[in-house]
Amino acid sequence: MIAGLFEPPAALLAWFYSFTHNYIIAISMIAMVVMIITAPLVLKSTKGMLEMQKLQPEMRKLQQEHRGDRQKLNEEMMKLYQQHKVNPMASCFPLLLQMPVFIIMYRVLHGLTAHKVGAEGYPGFTPQYVSHSTKLYQSLVGQHEMIAWGLDLSKRPSQMIAESFVKGLPYALLVVSLGVLYFVQQKMVAARAQVAPNMSETQAKMMQYLPVVFAFFLVFYLTGLVIYYMAQAIFRIGLQYYITHRFYKGEHSLGRQAQAIMAKGELVPDDLMIGLIRERVAQRDAREGFILDGFPRTVPQAEALEALLSGNGDALSAVLNFSVPEPELVERMLQRARAEGREDDRPETIRERLRVYRDKTEPLIGYYRKKDLVVEVPGVGTIPEITARVESALKSVRPAAQAAAITRESATRSRA
Repeated sequence: MIAGLFEPPAALLAWFYSFTHNYIIAISMIAMVVMIITAPLVLKSTKGMLEMQKLQPEMRKLQQEHRGDRQKLNEEMMKLYQQHKVNPMASCFPLLLQMPVFIIMYRVLHGLTAHKVGAEGYPGFTPQYVSHSTKLYQSLVGQHEMIAWGLDLSKRPSQMIAESFVKGLPYALLVVSLGVLYFVQQKMVAARAQVAPNMSETQAKMMQYLPVVFAFFLVFYLTGLVIYYMAQAIFRIGLQYYITHRFYKGEHSLGRQAQAIMAKGELVPDDLMIGLIRERVAQRDAREGFILDGFPRTVPQAEALEALLSGNGDALSAVLNFSVPEPELVERMLQRARAEGREDDRPETIRERLRVYRDKTEPLIGYYRKKDLVVEVPGVGTIPEITARVESALKSVRPAAQAAAITRESATRSRA
């Protein structure tokens, strides 16, 4: 049954060879056929991934609403997918196909140059999986080489390099060329990720270089398999170019829409943030105190935080307000964009963040000033200078915080 998987691609390879009379062209043609068959799946996968990115805000909201009920969360997620006609598994299909295809082509190409021992064997190759009547079989049976364009496709590049530098050089260049093709392909994918990011910078770097590493592992496989993957890499570069223009070009493209949702600079919804903070401050390492960075960012969040802490017999000790002129803030974020390649630190996104800050976050300063909690910290200077100011500000509020802790402890004992 397993052997039956190899005869159809071998027969197709033999058919291509029957009118090309060239092993490299025949292998490249079967690689093209495989890519043409899988291309629709790749396109569907890309579209599905972008559709999932567009749903991220709604998915996060559902996760917050049903944190304690896994079954209900799964039901609501499925309803969301069905409503928007999104298949969360669509992006996995092309990846799942890669290993079976690799195994099939590995066996087919190895089978062509197999040495069969026994009554039916020959001094040289005894090709498997192809009909004895095909030109491909007849060209290989009894031979010791599979020559095309000066390369022996039955040999491994590592084997030829070990034999002699001169003989191995073309094979080494072939593997290096494949690595370059993979790198170009992944650079195109990485450029798209800046438009609609769906992974961290570290993950993106890893995904960019892993295929290149795979290319150099092929030095230990048949040269015919290297040819197969080189043909596929050329086709994939063309496919990535098409995907970029179809899904990522233009302001109304699906990729741009996903970017607008994920990186337009709006704040996370209050109910989601409050739930996350409630869960975090309840953990053991926060019992002796904690520092909140970037929360609260709205007055409703501040009110909810106050109610949360009050319910625990606790309260904020101080609110540090870093005073930085707006031009300085813009320049810092632009420098971060240049240093880290962050697409969400573009000028228009920064302007949107500042607008949201003025509308929703700046009123917090007045809110906490009325409670006499605000401690001003000048935010312009070197990192050591600003750090020293923060430490000084924290020391100034520490006695009050310790007194509050003593009061809370006394109240707890009274209730006991």
